Amino acid sequence: MDHGHSVGEVSDGYLDFGTGETSVFGWQATLGIPFFCFLFVAFLTPLIAFLLFYWLGNGFPDAIHALQGVFDITFWLAVWGSLFGFFILSLPRWLAYGKLKKAAPTRFNRQRREVCFVPEGQKEPIFVPWEELAAWVTEAQGATEYGVQRQYGLGIGFYHPETGEKYTLEFETPGLPLAISSWEAIRAYMEYEVHTLKEIQDPLELQGPDDPPWEGVHVFRNARKRLHDEYREGKRGMFYLVGWYLYHFVTFWTIPNRLVEWEVKNIKRMSRKTLPRAMSEWSEPLRENKWAKPSDELKRQSRRVLELQKAHPGKSTLEIFALVSEEAEAEGTMTA
Repeated sequence: MDHGHSVGEVSDGYLDFGTGETSVFGWQATLGIPFFCFLFVAFLTPLIAFLLFYWLGNGFPDAIHALQGVFDITFWLAVWGSLFGFFILSLPRWLAYGKLKKAAPTRFNRQRREVCFVPEGQKEPIFVPWEELAAWVTEAQGATEYGVQRQYGLGIGFYHPETGEKYTLEFETPGLPLAISSWEAIRAYMEYEVHTLKEIQDPLELQGPDDPPWEGVHVFRNARKRLHDEYREGKRGMFYLVGWYLYHFVTFWTIPNRLVEWEVKNIKRMSRKTLPRAMSEWSEPLRENKWAKPSDELKRQSRRVLELQKAHPGKSTLEIFALVSEEAEAEGTMTA
């Protein structure tokens, strides 16, 4: 699963990584957090003052005076504070747009069994055979005055086919399993196990057969329909139903989904403009009789992965690949 939405486009011929669509949760947080803080500071704080002065002061007149006095202060404080919070939360998005105008995606072409990279600051793409690519996951841990902090990421590297220069790219992920799952989404696509973006970016199955593969308004409507169906069937209670509506009220209903649709159109337009001509020509589909074939060694290791997964269902993907890698190294040593 591509939980981080790093995959931007999937076709029969190629997969783009690194310029994916944004998620609706990001916009919900960007809009909902400042709005919640506005409601709390502007209205709940005066209400708290009203109750305190009513119980501890001189009754109702004293409480009304406190309510008006506190509201005059907190309302404008909440307005400017929420606007500042919205600016801070949305700033990373606008900075990311600036990078997207200059950056080309990393493209995986399964018909050619090659990967195209356009390093930052360069215009000429680099084409690397798929089976010569190296991939890894990173895990870092350190102690600060705020406690123990951990960082995880997915790394991809290769040697330039002509100069032998080493190139590496790393993408930060919230957790180690997410880094592994992102790589598995790419690997499964290249090995013809995945064919659509919906297969790797719809974990909640909220997209219908004819829906576009991003979190637009259709996802909101499908989620609401499923919620009411589950409520009628007794799978969800009234508390969950009310909480769902309150959450989406605070996060501005369908506005985050509409903003995602707007972003998707802009990202796709910017991505088309940044593609080098050589990369566009390389991305053209090939006749099936011209498709590149995997090596016998890769086929053998893939079969071995499936065998170990069946024999050890409790082992993680990383452990399975480690076992296959160790066996391959042992066989290579014996052959040498």
